[in-house]
Amino acid sequence: MLNGHAAWTKMGRILAPDLRREWMATYTGAACAVPRPGDDAVDVYVTGRDSRNRSRIGVVTIDPRRPVPPLAISDAPVFDIGEPGAFDENGVSYPWIVDAGDELYMYYVGWMPTVLTPFQNHVGLAIRRGDGEWRRFSRAPILERTNDDYLSIGSTSVLREPDRWRMWYTCFRRWRQCPGEPKHVYAIKFGESVDGVHWTRPNHVCIDNPSPDEYSIGRPSVLRHDGLYHMWFSYRGAEYRIGYAWSDNGVDWTRRDDLAGIGVSSSGWDSDSVCYSYVFRWKDAIYMLYCGNHYGRDGLGLAVLRQ
Repeated sequence: MLNGHAAWTKMGRILAPDLRREWMATYTGAACAVPRPGDDAVDVYVTGRDSRNRSRIGVVTIDPRRPVPPLAISDAPVFDIGEPGAFDENGVSYPWIVDAGDELYMYYVGWMPTVLTPFQNHVGLAIRRGDGEWRRFSRAPILERTNDDYLSIGSTSVLREPDRWRMWYTCFRRWRQCPGEPKHVYAIKFGESVDGVHWTRPNHVCIDNPSPDEYSIGRPSVLRHDGLYHMWFSYRGAEYRIGYAWSDNGVDWTRRDDLAGIGVSSSGWDSDSVCYSYVFRWKDAIYMLYCGNHYGRDGLGLAVLRQ
């Protein structure tokens, strides 16, 4: 159930890094699902990392009822890094795909290395028509920097509703100086759009860090069900965990991590951390894609909501 304590049944690891496929040689990270119309299969768009730690997006096809082994795994990425100097020159990741009618919109996170901090993130948009290739809407990010969002912007969750588009996005608040290297502190904010391209962002924080021990919060995944908005997200202190919040308007949220319904296993590939969840409907069930230890270094898993 969703209007109470969600209980997820883990179905196992569906994908692990594979040196035979360079796009996912070292990590299989944040993913999203696109059901195939009229088919008993789902295309899972996966953030892989190559042997040089650069992220690219490939596709794995599964039957969620029997997800292991996958039905197919792409040998090459379907969406690659940007040109040198662009905001996504060193990686593309965290895909979120929305049906825009005649086209599919894929919101993604671009990576570029920096000098005084480890990296910058910004949000890009790619579009696919029919069975064609994914093409960048722009070589620039679609969410510009503002006085409020002046650092990086990370992963997004986007819903297309009858009268508007809604986005929940990760906003970097500051870089905290720590031994070794700076740590990124961020929260989840909210935006709206009439077309999925041009966004109004009122600087409203939906989910924030409750204590200094929790410095990383992101990868929102929002599902509207029975008149409420439900969000699963990743939060981190020592290790990543999956949290949960609910809202009746999509703007003001009540955080209840105790109701997330999923945690680490006693041993194995997801025994240290769980993170980067993506919740989706398929047929008569609700599923969750999620990453295990070390942001997906140990693989990508699937869980189903017990009804």
